Amino acid sequence: MSITSNGGTSRRLQVWFDLLIRHTAPIDRFMMIAFLELLGRLPMLWYHRAGNLFGWLMYCFAPSDARHLRENLRASGAFSTEAEYQVLLKQAICETGKTAAEWVKVWFAPHAEIDRLIVECDGWSLVEEARRAGKPIIFLLPHLGSFHIVMRYLAKRLPLTVLYRPPQVRWLEPYMMAGSKRAQLSMAPTDLKGVEALLRALRQGKAIVLPPDQAPNSRGGVWVDFFGRPAYTATLPKRLQRATHAVMIAAFAERLPRAEGFRLHLQPVSTESFDETELNRVVERLVRRCPSQYLWSYNRHKIPRQAHPIGEKLADQTE
Repeated sequence: MSITSNGGTSRRLQVWFDLLIRHTAPIDRFMMIAFLELLGRLPMLWYHRAGNLFGWLMYCFAPSDARHLRENLRASGAFSTEAEYQVLLKQAICETGKTAAEWVKVWFAPHAEIDRLIVECDGWSLVEEARRAGKPIIFLLPHLGSFHIVMRYLAKRLPLTVLYRPPQVRWLEPYMMAGSKRAQLSMAPTDLKGVEALLRALRQGKAIVLPPDQAPNSRGGVWVDFFGRPAYTATLPKRLQRATHAVMIAAFAERLPRAEGFRLHLQPVSTESFDETELNRVVERLVRRCPSQYLWSYNRHKIPRQAHPIGEKLADQTE
């Protein structure tokens, strides 16, 4: 999971902030974290109102992200008419801003408040059943709704290791790590050591979180259609499940209107004949339930530098 940005304006800001943070003393970071904990006590409504504005600012000043948002949303077929597309586009802009704005609240709010923000949890019996059976769990958590609050909610209830990609906006990383530590999350980076940590957690009967809609940077992917267009899709979920026979559960937190909280949805994923095609179908079904809250601005159809050529058939796909 990461906060990504592709616009030239965002890259210039990134360079500026990287230079600033590089020369920031540890005591200043400590003070900033304490300040973030204070901000975490502000009402969620404030963050969502700021997010509406922030979403439009990103849309206007990060043209690459805005283009991806428009193209991906239009290709999704999540609307019937042009008028519906325009309404959904405006909603998606605001919801994207809310996702970016609320991370401070979600990571630094007191534990008790996180429980209050999750006003309904649909499907928790799946988790309880897996734990009673002593099964490890792979949670598939797409960039839909508030994926951060799902991780906090889960981490309070069971040991959790999360695969994450360090953010391109590097000055955010120490604060994201501080938030994850506060939330009692174990973070596994997207490298060999991270994969080993995930495998170790599963073999110990614990739970992990994987982002099923994040394109891998390595050759650990295959080209599979996602909303009708080729998308480089990670093979890691399938490999980990086959190695450990873990239970798979897809999840997302639906953001409710007027900052009234979140509705957590959990649904089972069949592991019989599970592969990358089914992985993308799982994400598509979740997104269609709440299309305005998906992170359409993410360049899901990019071609990573080390990716296999589109159309190349791999033996692993037919295992």
